[in-house]
Amino acid sequence: MLLIDGVFVNNGGGLVLLKYLVDYLETELQDVFYLLDSRAEADFLNIPNVRKKFISNSLIERYFFYKNNKKKFNKVLCFGNVPPSLRLKAKVYVYFHQKLYLSLPEEYSIKNKIIFILKQNIIKFFKKNADQWLVQSNSIADELSYKYKLNKQKQTIVVPFYPPLDFLNFTNANATNTNGFLYVSNSSPHKNHYKLIESFCLAYDQLNQGNLTVTVPHADINLCDFINTKINLGYPIRNVGFIEREKLAELYLTHEYLIFPSLAESFGLGLAEAIDGGCKVIAADLNYTYEVCEPTLVFDPYSIDSIKNAIVTAVRNELPYPQKLIKNEISKIVQLLAD
Repeated sequence: MLLIDGVFVNNGGGLVLLKYLVDYLETELQDVFYLLDSRAEADFLNIPNVRKKFISNSLIERYFFYKNNKKKFNKVLCFGNVPPSLRLKAKVYVYFHQKLYLSLPEEYSIKNKIIFILKQNIIKFFKKNADQWLVQSNSIADELSYKYKLNKQKQTIVVPFYPPLDFLNFTNANATNTNGFLYVSNSSPHKNHYKLIESFCLAYDQLNQGNLTVTVPHADINLCDFINTKINLGYPIRNVGFIEREKLAELYLTHEYLIFPSLAESFGLGLAEAIDGGCKVIAADLNYTYEVCEPTLVFDPYSIDSIKNAIVTAVRNELPYPQKLIKNEISKIVQLLAD
């Protein structure tokens, strides 16, 4: 039997990928058991109860699950970056998709840095319990191998995958929002919203053109207050809050540009989605961007002036469309797990 361990995944892009993988496995394989985060219970109602268990995202609860079931599985995929806390006879894959477990942006607070360094040390301690690591890009494979002293050729496999959006349901939508800039992202500090918004406002002061749409969850009170302050000053910024995935396609189709200033990504899902939706892509001049695409335009994500200048350039010039460089390899993952 195959075990999919998603205990440390309950939101964001990781949950999007996990749900897509689970749905795909349910159509392709029969003998699969799922160990999942109790906070994501509503996302996996379609799985029969006899083939799933929900626990808290606790190392201790997870340890006892493995201890009590270590002979039950012949293959394991840990989807939340962390190997099992004990060595199993089963072949163990770890899907690694969190760039912050490799390096941290300087902008992170001391508290956040301490939390992530502790998590990095947990991965180092348990790495001996993994056989192979699956990653989304070559640059992540390089950084992972260096950080955790792995043999890249033998221990890492590059298998990018992402759930395609259904753009056909929005055939009447089109990019009438000329000079419309969109940033689809949660509000984690490394997503770099504050610099983006300051940059957009400076560009708007210069151009008196353009508008910006963001998807910041309303639970992030500080960032939402910052955005509302700018809106009250007359800047054309719209925060649509958290958007269900099924509705993202319309956002992409109705904006001319995706602007992507994130400081740390293992993949950059929004880049691939935006290209599929016909957006031009203005993105951070960082490795993850070039793993996904040849972008329309790049900027230094640490510099407000650089982001501002990119926005001004986009508004004043007719720029080319990006070229996507990756493809969806979910079938390769399933093959690894099925063999």
